Amino acid sequence: MDYRKEYGEKLISAEKAASFVNSGDYVDYAWAGQTPVSIDRELAKRAGELENVVVRGGVLLGVPEIFKADPNGDSFIWFSWHSGGADRGRINSTDAAFYSPLRYSELPRWYRENSRVDVAYIVVAPMNKHGYFNMGLNASHLMAVVETAKKVVVEVNENLPIALGGFENEVHISDVDFIVEGENPEMLELPAGSFGEVDKKVAELIVAEIPNGACIQLGIGGMPNAVGSLIAESDLKDLGVHTEMFVDAFVDLYNRGKITGAKKNIDRFRQTYAFAAGTKKLYDFIDNNPQCMSAPVDYTNDSRIISKLDNFVSINNAVNIDLVGQVSSESSGYKHISGAGGQLDFVLGSYLAEGGKSFVCLSSTFFNKKTNKEESRIVPNFEMGSAITVPRPVTNYLVTEHGIFNAKGKSTWERAEGIINIAAPQFRDELISEAEKMGIWRKSNRK
Repeated sequence: MDYRKEYGEKLISAEKAASFVNSGDYVDYAWAGQTPVSIDRELAKRAGELENVVVRGGVLLGVPEIFKADPNGDSFIWFSWHSGGADRGRINSTDAAFYSPLRYSELPRWYRENSRVDVAYIVVAPMNKHGYFNMGLNASHLMAVVETAKKVVVEVNENLPIALGGFENEVHISDVDFIVEGENPEMLELPAGSFGEVDKKVAELIVAEIPNGACIQLGIGGMPNAVGSLIAESDLKDLGVHTEMFVDAFVDLYNRGKITGAKKNIDRFRQTYAFAAGTKKLYDFIDNNPQCMSAPVDYTNDSRIISKLDNFVSINNAVNIDLVGQVSSESSGYKHISGAGGQLDFVLGSYLAEGGKSFVCLSSTFFNKKTNKEESRIVPNFEMGSAITVPRPVTNYLVTEHGIFNAKGKSTWERAEGIINIAAPQFRDELISEAEKMGIWRKSNRK
């Protein structure tokens, strides 16, 4: 069947697409690298004309034009499912942006059951001969957006990689209301996180725990990147990938012969992911590569799916941990940083897997610019307003540059000692004193 006639009938300008939004509407801006560009520019021109338009998205790789045109949020209110730099800046500096707390694995269901979408704007690859537009870097939750939205507008970008899969990674023209042919800008990139000596020390402790044939998940940031770098230099082999976010480190590991997927219990030989963000190297690797499997996040992040993968190893960052093993990864006090993402899902799923392990890692200290001094990331109690991302009953391995501690099976006083042992030495006496006040320190513990 030839879909060119239908394509032509649905083709409109970006200006026309932006005109569909009314005051009070809920608008979807897709996700990460597939946030609209041409339509965003035209919608920004309506700042001042519109009021209280809620725009949803997340992991922004650049600053949308609607932010620039409406700095106070009189026209556009931003709801973020997970924060990149631009989301974080707007949330922390205005009352025009807010985080929506969720387990990322639930997002497709949230759309289908709980979320109103008046207009959805999604960047897609050009239509193929079968009438399908590829979702590119983000299967994630975008099919659920399509199914929920009253009006679906796709913005075509010829530079978007074709991501194979998988499922729910294509949308048919019959499910699209309008098409905008964008200006085909280069895809926005997320630079690979740099890492230093502290990150390397943490990575060394984690890599020593990874067996051949393990299936790995890496979060974003310096420490997961350091782990990837050390794995590339190690003797590990036949690794698999099942992850929320696909990052440059996986490309490096594959090119070094570390990733085959041969030992995966499901999706053998495939690197499975919900969304991808990185450099052009990553995008070129994904493009039309059957090695990569693009899938919705309610599959990749489902703890029940993760638990089917033997020797699953999950590696994620944290902001702080407390003396009983609670993990805070989303905020520092009321200052918003990122989001819950899939951290809890992967902590649960990896521990349920045969031979699985989850690692939450962080540097033991940080320099606080407000107090102008070094402070401990291991704390007796979190600063008021800090979100608890992983509750203490499900914490597995906690790692700093000073050591690794398995919290499973440990009482509160055993946890206190184990966690203090991986804190920076200069803060340990103070932490012991606080543990005594909390009633989780015995006289038999070392002083």
